[in-house]
Amino acid sequence: MAILKPFKGLRPPIELAAKVASRPYDVLNSDEARVEAEGNPYTLLHIIKPEIDFPVGTDEHTEPVYQKAVENLDLWRNHGWLVKDAKESLYIYAQTMDGRTQYGIVGCASVDDYLNGVIRKHELTRSDKEEDRMKHVRITNANMEPVFFAFPAVKKLDEIVSSIVSTQQPVYDFVANDGFGHHFWLVDNDATIATIVNLFAEIPATYIADGHHRTAAAALVGKEKRGQNPNHIGDEEYNFFLAVHFPDNQLKIIDYNRVVKDLNGLSSVELIEKIGEDFDIQKIGAEIYKPEQLHTFSMYLEGSWYKLITKPGRYNDNDPIGVLDVTILSNLLLDKVLGIKDLRTDKRVDFIGGIRGLGELKTRVDSGEMKVAFALYPVSMKQLIDIADSGNIMPPKTTWFEPKLRSGLVVHELE
Repeated sequence: MAILKPFKGLRPPIELAAKVASRPYDVLNSDEARVEAEGNPYTLLHIIKPEIDFPVGTDEHTEPVYQKAVENLDLWRNHGWLVKDAKESLYIYAQTMDGRTQYGIVGCASVDDYLNGVIRKHELTRSDKEEDRMKHVRITNANMEPVFFAFPAVKKLDEIVSSIVSTQQPVYDFVANDGFGHHFWLVDNDATIATIVNLFAEIPATYIADGHHRTAAAALVGKEKRGQNPNHIGDEEYNFFLAVHFPDNQLKIIDYNRVVKDLNGLSSVELIEKIGEDFDIQKIGAEIYKPEQLHTFSMYLEGSWYKLITKPGRYNDNDPIGVLDVTILSNLLLDKVLGIKDLRTDKRVDFIGGIRGLGELKTRVDSGEMKVAFALYPVSMKQLIDIADSGNIMPPKTTWFEPKLRSGLVVHELE
């Protein structure tokens, strides 16, 4: 059963919340983070992407860069840009996008729940990205950013959250520069906290929606700290990590697309001919085409968009992994035609979240950086939960949740 723990959050003062809050570290590259941080000395990007405080081109994985994260965190504390709450609390974090609001419960998840499978995953992690976040957690001794969890909706929890947000003023309430609304409530009533914690204890499993690498890193650092502490009891803060838990029926998954650097030695004519073995191909032309249903794909190649429809018999409807569009594309096209065997390690393929729009695929190809792009129809929450419950793993970069959590509204310290 799921463990939810209140904690003493490290938070910005009200007047700085919108300036401290930033997009997650993994949705911005270093150049984008520099642009986003320009003119804002308060943004958490200086801590979660500290390479922006170094000259352009600095390797973000060097020791001085990690050490800069610690220096900046100390600076934020000393200046009062992050202040620790006096008592252990829970929080409500709501996000509004396109007129739709989702309400998450912020608290600490358990390292044990991750290790014993109560927290369920649907993707594998890349060791290099996992180690990067582990270094960041170790050196800051904190979970600077929350992970994004889903749980099977519970009516009583919905009612509690509804009561809080309808009767209390949010401590933070702002619209970020991406147009999404962010709303944050403090839950410090002991009876309410106990009720929420007890209701979570009846939930058989929670699910990593977004943040597999951060979750793995937080859990593994917690496990390390256990081994380093001869007086370990089990209630130390390092046994828990920061998470925002959303009811599954409030979440929306959008597409997660692929771009490839080369055609594996094929000409464009040869590529289309080989693709035609497993897909019916329709040339759309210069107008962007977005897939409208399962097993239909979009391809952008040499200035034109194509509609690819998977031919009958090329997948197994009874295979929960094999029926996924990401699997179909990987097996029948990326692997079979383009020779990409492992999406986690092959540097010829890159991934673009659907929030950037299909125009981003066109831009990456037209620039010459990439040769071909593919867009997919998004998976559903039901597919994600069914796969996680069965112990299966989706191919890498299958799901993109939007809106993303803002980092910096609350931080969890490990001591």
